[in-house]
Amino acid sequence: MRILSLSIWNKEAEKGVELMSIVDVTQFGYFQRSSVTEFLKFTAQFMADRTAPGERKSVKEKEYICHTLVKSDKIGGVLICDEEYPQRVAYTFILKSLDDFLKQQPKSTWRGVPFPELPAIKQQFDLFQDPRQADSITQIQGDLDETKVILYNTIEQVLERGEKLDDIVAKSENLSLTSKQFYKTAKSTNSCCTIL
Repeated sequence: MRILSLSIWNKEAEKGVELMSIVDVTQFGYFQRSSVTEFLKFTAQFMADRTAPGERKSVKEKEYICHTLVKSDKIGGVLICDEEYPQRVAYTFILKSLDDFLKQQPKSTWRGVPFPELPAIKQQFDLFQDPRQADSITQIQGDLDETKVILYNTIEQVLERGEKLDDIVAKSENLSLTSKQFYKTAKSTNSCCTIL
């Protein structure tokens, strides 16, 4: 999961004006970097021009996604990342970047654009490269996925040792006759739920 670029746009006119951008093309070969950077800027301009205030769009091209969001106050952000990057985290980062930008560069200062990289936004750009570090919900989801894998592996290991769930249910003293009958019926008809 990787963010390639973030750009912030003034959308007061029909054609967007770039206010600031951060590009990370280190994953590409040295001789490809200038062409990739040029293409990222072209794509960001294209998407910024075609997104109206109050809209958000996500467009996929091959293995990359361009997320665009323009707030009703006519400031917008374009984030280009790989397709594995979570959409919710991408939009969270765009909104946070727009807020940070406005705090440091109010609209009255937008005459001499584009601005250089702002350190606070660059720091966030680096942090959001790993969505699990930047976003607590993504981190919790990752932890839950790991727990599911561990639980699944544990059940598989128990079953591999020759113990069958049918035998365990039959031998159990903690299950009533009704529960044992329910298990057998549910297993044979696959009704209402799947039992391991």
